[in-house]
Amino acid sequence: MGGLSIWHWLVVLLVVMLLFGGGKVSNLMGDFAKGIKAFKKNMADGEDASMAANTDRPAGNIAGPGVNQSASGAPQPTGTPRQG
Repeated sequence: MGGLSIWHWLVVLLVVMLLFGGGKVSNLMGDFAKGIKAFKKNMADGEDASMAANTDRPAGNIAGPGVNQSASGAPQPTGTPRQG
C-alpha cells in the first residue's frame, strides 16, 4: 500500500516521455552512460599526469588573514587579538 507498484512507475515514465519526448530522454541516458564509462576508465587508470604534476610543487605555508610573513618565513601576528 505504501510502495509504488510497476503501474505507478509506468505512468511516471509515460508522463516524462510526453513532457520531454523520446529523443531527449534517450540522449540524456546516453550521456549518462558515457559519463559512467569515463568515470570507470579514469578510476582504472590510477594516477594520471594531473596527479603527478601536483607532487612537483613545493610544500609552502599559507598564512591566514592578519598574519604577516617575516624575513625568516615564520608567521608573525598583526593587530590586536580578538576578544570573544
